[in-house]
Amino acid sequence: MKKNNLEKKTEKKQEVKRIPTTRYTPNPEQGLTSQQVQEHRLHGWTNRAVDPPSKTTRDIIHENVFTYFNLIFLILAILLCLVGSFRNLTFLPVIIANTLIGIIQEIRAKKVLDNLTMLNAPHAMVIRDGKQSLVDAEKLVLDDIVVFKAGNQICADAEVCLGTVQVNESLLTGEADEITKQPGDILMSGSFIVSGECRARLDKVGEDSYISKLTLQAKEMQDSEQSEMIRALDKLVLVAGIAIIPIGILLFVQAFFFQGEGFRSSVTSMVAAVIGMIPEGLYLLASVALAVSAMRLATKKVLLHDMKCIETLARVNVLCVDKTGTITDNTMEVREFKPTDEYDKETMAPLSQLIGDFAAAMDRDNITMEAIKRSFPHASGRKPISKTGFSSATKYSSVTFEDEAYVLGAPEFVLKEAYEKYEEDIESYAAKGLRVLVFGTYDGEIDGNELAKPICPLGYLMLANPIRKAAKETFSYFAEQGVEVKVISGDNPRTVSEVAKEAGVEGAERYIDASTLKDEEEMRDAVLKYNVFGRVTPNQKRQFVQMLKDAGKTVAMTGDGVNDVLALKDADCSIAMASGSDAAAQASQLVLLESDFSCMPQVVLEGRRVVNNIQRSASLFLVKNIFSFLLSMFSVVFMITYPLEPSQISLISMFTIGVPAFFLALEPNKNIIKGHFLTNVFLKALPAALTDVLAVGALVIFGQTFGVDSKDISTAATMLLAIVGFMILFKISAPMNKLRVGILMGCIAGLLFCSVYLHRLFAITGMSVKCIMLFVVFSIATESAFRFLTILVDKTRFYYLRLRGKATE
Repeated sequence: MKKNNLEKKTEKKQEVKRIPTTRYTPNPEQGLTSQQVQEHRLHGWTNRAVDPPSKTTRDIIHENVFTYFNLIFLILAILLCLVGSFRNLTFLPVIIANTLIGIIQEIRAKKVLDNLTMLNAPHAMVIRDGKQSLVDAEKLVLDDIVVFKAGNQICADAEVCLGTVQVNESLLTGEADEITKQPGDILMSGSFIVSGECRARLDKVGEDSYISKLTLQAKEMQDSEQSEMIRALDKLVLVAGIAIIPIGILLFVQAFFFQGEGFRSSVTSMVAAVIGMIPEGLYLLASVALAVSAMRLATKKVLLHDMKCIETLARVNVLCVDKTGTITDNTMEVREFKPTDEYDKETMAPLSQLIGDFAAAMDRDNITMEAIKRSFPHASGRKPISKTGFSSATKYSSVTFEDEAYVLGAPEFVLKEAYEKYEEDIESYAAKGLRVLVFGTYDGEIDGNELAKPICPLGYLMLANPIRKAAKETFSYFAEQGVEVKVISGDNPRTVSEVAKEAGVEGAERYIDASTLKDEEEMRDAVLKYNVFGRVTPNQKRQFVQMLKDAGKTVAMTGDGVNDVLALKDADCSIAMASGSDAAAQASQLVLLESDFSCMPQVVLEGRRVVNNIQRSASLFLVKNIFSFLLSMFSVVFMITYPLEPSQISLISMFTIGVPAFFLALEPNKNIIKGHFLTNVFLKALPAALTDVLAVGALVIFGQTFGVDSKDISTAATMLLAIVGFMILFKISAPMNKLRVGILMGCIAGLLFCSVYLHRLFAITGMSVKCIMLFVVFSIATESAFRFLTILVDKTRFYYLRLRGKATE
């Protein structure tokens, strides 16, 4: 088997060891030479990650083969071989097939996801031999000169050599404030460039920097942070894994020492009971179904950092979205600009030229400035003395010339206490869904921090992001599915509200300015009452997500900027646009590689398909597990030998559980997920399991009373289990369609074929007249018992929920 690039990369990481190397201080314009890069690489001073990017093929094989239950099956197989009961090894092909399917599916999914991960891997613009080139962040070496721009995550600790940038160190400090970094200052790995551009020399790379810890923190999805379905399956596996050992020992002791059964008979009956209690196929089915879903989504350019988020997203009832990049395209255009009363066209240069001078002095480091540069291309050529890039904390950018300092920013932040004077004009523009920026002069020194006093406004710039084409359809889908959408933005709340209305967001007229929320109590009330939030700070985004979760909501968060990272980390399901910042993509569980939010309904439907189908198939598995457990207890209490053989359990499992469950789990299913996974599965399985126990238990007791041979009883019990198995299969397959009818008929035909033509292999023998009469009576009784127990369980659940509802009220 050929190894993919990521595996080779992982192995290479483990082999290379660091040795002392020469340090260089290259010219920021030239960077390291090829020879110096090769020297650092050979000495091991690359920016390799501490942890491998993914599991290797060897890891996958090891994890699938060396499992607790495979060990149990191996011990059972050895015991059967020791007593010469080779016929009862029929469960082994199923176990081997299950293991191989798990390995193959996981390797296939790994290859697809690894290829997409490589496409979405962090990159950096490096300067070597005087030329710029884009390389994987892991291929950088010590002392490399790297170009960092707005939106980039710092991939290794570096020292600024040229340029000035504003940096968000929120993942390091927990504070969302931007810090200005100038030549000589240190850029910490894991922080993000908010504005500006610089060239920096890498001072600490790989294991010496903070990047590995911070990346893990940003991509945080701890092992304990499982989805509900996986948690439920873990509980089942844990309970079964603990229970089978004492129960197996009890059954053997009871049969061998108290019943006087032979060693062979005691071992085979104990093995049959233990095999019936192991839900090995259920966990495998869930893993395979999730892996197949991950592959399906990969073909739609959706990258999953964590497969379990498919289920989480399918259960989401609150979706927090940003305006830019989600509702609107990640582009900006200037719709119009208008002078204020303070602008004197007689004594001042044309307003378009003043804005053009401002734009010419600024870097093209965000979409707003790109739009302004396109709309105001003409400048007088004035040389700036200083400038500050836009900061999400201060909400302005500035340029200082010899004669004047100009500021462009959000009205509330740059007009300060004078905002009320201009509020009517600004609100009238915002009511049209336009983003309003104020351009004006500032009398004072600008240091990049909050302005000490208001500016003198000269004009308004009205900008807008085009609404995404599929936005209405997407938000309409979420409204139909009962998912509440919360629009969280840093822009003017009225502007955001108008845009949200245009995009079809339900309740978009309920908006609030987040800057007016003074304490946590106000914030908690607002987050449940309003659907649109403007002027939201990075820390508030995180608080909103946490408060929604505290209110019992399952929250999904979308984002594409550095300010979204902390909120993305805290959400139940985090979604990033690949066109956004590296940091947001790394912080998220799910990345839309084509930055197309309209594919979200497909992701939700995929999650529903997986969870609903696994939930339906899981009840088939649980029937066998509950039945085997209860019948084992019945055997111990009433001092009877467990009536079934392992090969008979394998036959029933194959045609009433394994084959149908596999096909049902891959069917389309768009139903909304309701209730808790374990409760739903258990209650669906319970009537059939109880019917099995009553029917088989009664059959054994009556058989002993009438002196029926134990082999006849064993065959009759197998057929009774098959009848009940097909009844529950028919029930959970409803409503029937051609595929489901085909599966049911095919499984019945398969079981009859094996019973007739492979009867020796599966220990199916002819039955005496007495046994046939008992079998017919109990076969007829099973339908009534199953129907009665189903009604009883459904009514019990109904009254329980009703009582619980009254208690809540």
